[in-house]
Amino acid sequence: MSKVKAALDVIAAKAPGFRAQVALVLGSGLGGVIDAVSDAIRISYAELPGFPRPTVEGHGGQLVLGRIGGVSVAVMQGRAHYYEHGRSDLMSEPLETLRELGTDRLILTNAAGSLIPEASPGNLMLITDHISLFGPNPLIGYHGNDRFVGMDVPYDPEIGSGLKNTAAELGIDLFEGTYCWCTGPSFETPAEIRALKTFGADAVGMSTVPENILARRLGFRVAAVSNITNLAAGMGPTALSHEQTLEMAKEGSANLIKILLRYFSSDA
Repeated sequence: MSKVKAALDVIAAKAPGFRAQVALVLGSGLGGVIDAVSDAIRISYAELPGFPRPTVEGHGGQLVLGRIGGVSVAVMQGRAHYYEHGRSDLMSEPLETLRELGTDRLILTNAAGSLIPEASPGNLMLITDHISLFGPNPLIGYHGNDRFVGMDVPYDPEIGSGLKNTAAELGIDLFEGTYCWCTGPSFETPAEIRALKTFGADAVGMSTVPENILARRLGFRVAAVSNITNLAAGMGPTALSHEQTLEMAKEGSANLIKILLRYFSSDA
């Protein structure tokens, strides 16, 4: 039995007949989104074959099924990172499982450092494009023509527009920009940040891009939002740390919850 089939059997036993309209993946410090899920059924990753066992503080390690604003959601609280295992494809089976729950819409979130001073800690940034030059493509080793995923429009403009309009209705700044994936776990140096600026990066982080590529192969329409937790190395006076990431994620997380609640309410 495949791990995806085994995971689906566990879900069917705990949430019979559950179908998701939207799937979400939560990044560091964004676990508060879980509190917005009503009628929640929580399943530990330890019970789900193929799901990652998080080693990072701020990643809860559970799949939460329920509703946000009237829309049925499947929410992954925590993800696998390349720096944890040395593999960029470890989110493949979880994403396949989410796809089998019936949804083709996926919203990815992450904690990120900002390369534009206007997007300071506490702000949110809608990802409109990404740069992926520093880690292995998660589809390396796959077979078949579907590995040649088109990336001319990596993030769905319709979902992105909906999130942008919702933020505007709420009076919440939602910046837009290009996210650069670096492998971590060490933070970038000031020289690396200066180089990334010349490439056109607006934010930098250690996740999201591998999931985007894997999800696009599966036919997902993908949107992504960065929770800005710090100015990138060399741009501010504060030394970077994961503790700071978790602390500064709180304000952005609160605003992201407001956006999702309104967005899903209008979508119901």
